[in-house]
Amino acid sequence: MRVLYVNHTADVSGAERSLLSLLAALPDTVAPHVAAPVGVLTPLLAEVGVPATAIRGTSGSLRLHPLHTTRALGELSLAALQVRRLASAQRAEIVHANSIRAGIVAGLAHSSTRPTIVHVRDCLPPGPLSSATMRLIGATATTVIANSRYTARSVLTAAPNADVEVIHNPVDLTRWDPAKIDRARARAALGPAGESRLLLGVVAQLSPWKGQDTAIEALRLLVADGVDAHLLLIGSAKFVSKATRFDNHAYVAALEAKIAQSGLQSRVSWLGERDDVPELVRALDILMLPSQEEPFGRALIEAMALGVPVLATSVGGPPEIISDGEEGYLLRPEDPAAWAAAARRIADSAELGAKMGAAGRRRVQEAFTERQHADAVLAVYKRATESQRLDKTRLRRRVHI
Repeated sequence: MRVLYVNHTADVSGAERSLLSLLAALPDTVAPHVAAPVGVLTPLLAEVGVPATAIRGTSGSLRLHPLHTTRALGELSLAALQVRRLASAQRAEIVHANSIRAGIVAGLAHSSTRPTIVHVRDCLPPGPLSSATMRLIGATATTVIANSRYTARSVLTAAPNADVEVIHNPVDLTRWDPAKIDRARARAALGPAGESRLLLGVVAQLSPWKGQDTAIEALRLLVADGVDAHLLLIGSAKFVSKATRFDNHAYVAALEAKIAQSGLQSRVSWLGERDDVPELVRALDILMLPSQEEPFGRALIEAMALGVPVLATSVGGPPEIISDGEEGYLLRPEDPAAWAAAARRIADSAELGAKMGAAGRRRVQEAFTERQHADAVLAVYKRATESQRLDKTRLRRRVHI
């Protein structure tokens, strides 16, 4: 089976990591090819042995703007033309778009000769362009894969007739294996931060909706309460063009000001983009995901795989991943006092932390493996291909009659 995967950006975040996990787990019966802009993603595709062809990328926001919207539509249209030609040249049997913007590209490049799968990993904010986007995807995609039931509901609100299937993201249990990472050494590598009684961490792009401000305020409350705590901020403001939905540069500046005003400069480490994220997470006492809304929560399953207790937003996909009080706690976003109290609860009981960590590892082994994910995606391919074949058979019969 020849599958053309389409990605709208060369930057690497959760969607791209999930794509790389899928590509690595595909059986030999699938011949993948990726269409994506040249950039950070390119060498990572080479590492998993998947060929790639460059297409036009876009960072356009899905909100109306007199300049940015026009430019984004031009970029998407050019990418669609490139994808259409590439799909024909590669004799692709399936086109699998890896994001909403890639779904627009695939929709504009839609062909009745092959199924189109669109992977939706985000919940768009309300608006006319967002609704139009989901309607286009719903009308042109043979199947929409949603990364959570929460995301699926968002899709169906705008496109009620879309064929939607929920497939949760996977985690590489070999790479995220606590037995392979010495926790004491990982802590020591952090210097003074690793000597803190309570080491917290947020692994996410720096953007308002990811809630790093909540984590910082929770840290302030813990320190004010006498807890020797430290916070690692892992990630960067990677989406910073003028067309991006949030002003992420301004958000980072506001975080820096908040840290300085709270006197927390020595208790917050800005680590940026790192290649050693498994080691950093293994060093943590608690992984925090304080997003205002989180469609899935890839950082959660990665931390859980390493046996690290988690605190997660209760809005979005995390309630599908963890049970409150089992692998960690589900908390209201933008309620720093609740986050500080939950962190203190885990910090005060080594037994509770160990129990939650072990439960997290079991949970991902049961439900979030790369093999399970790949099998579920392949099942979608099979159903989509069979559906396409039946539609062609019905059309031939109608023409014959």
